[in-house]
Amino acid sequence: MVKYKRILLKLSGESLMGEKQYGIDETRLGEYAQQIKEIHELGVQIGIVIGGGNIFRGLTGASKGFDRVKGDQMGMLATVINSLALSSALGSVGVKSRVLTAVRMEPIGEFYNKWKAIETLEAGEVAIFSAGTGNPFFTTDTGSSLRGIEIEADVMLKGTRVDGIYTADPEKDKTATKFKEITYDEIYTRGLKVMDLTATTMCKENNLPIVVFDMDTVGNLKKVIEGEDIGTLVHN
Repeated sequence: MVKYKRILLKLSGESLMGEKQYGIDETRLGEYAQQIKEIHELGVQIGIVIGGGNIFRGLTGASKGFDRVKGDQMGMLATVINSLALSSALGSVGVKSRVLTAVRMEPIGEFYNKWKAIETLEAGEVAIFSAGTGNPFFTTDTGSSLRGIEIEADVMLKGTRVDGIYTADPEKDKTATKFKEITYDEIYTRGLKVMDLTATTMCKENNLPIVVFDMDTVGNLKKVIEGEDIGTLVHN
């Protein structure tokens, strides 16, 4: 019934803004929680990484005079805020979850390690991985790749505002065409901005496929899990 048994779901912090200019849109957060609940009820083991761009972006801060390391640390804390919000939203729809942090901050979250993460998944709880990798100069895309590989996920599902990977930015170029599937090598040679280079390389080297899809359309997450042909598959 389901195509993937264990997933790493990467959510965009910016998408959490919904119609707002900043912060968390409660409606969008609720929609995400309901979609995650749908696939949780199918027995899928779910690990989640969520960005922090709706609150603070380290790179943007650095361009405005912030120290890059401190800026990235602020971005890590933004992901913790979003993770707590998602955990709360999941709890309100009856889904148990656990927030694991890459830097120590008990009692806000438990300190991450691979075995605790897998134990959480096998116990039927959603594991939310926050604070990136715990290091500056790494994006949440890289954090997602790392966690996906560590928990031995079948796939990384990258939920975005667009419905897949295109030859160019479809929001800027109306002639852009969508790929049904694409290899990691093609992403390199075409210079496509799917994820940062480090994240893409990690997935390629560890044979972790990625499905890029539109998470903001309610019901799409379940469609991907059930193997419907939406989004773009990235593979070796």
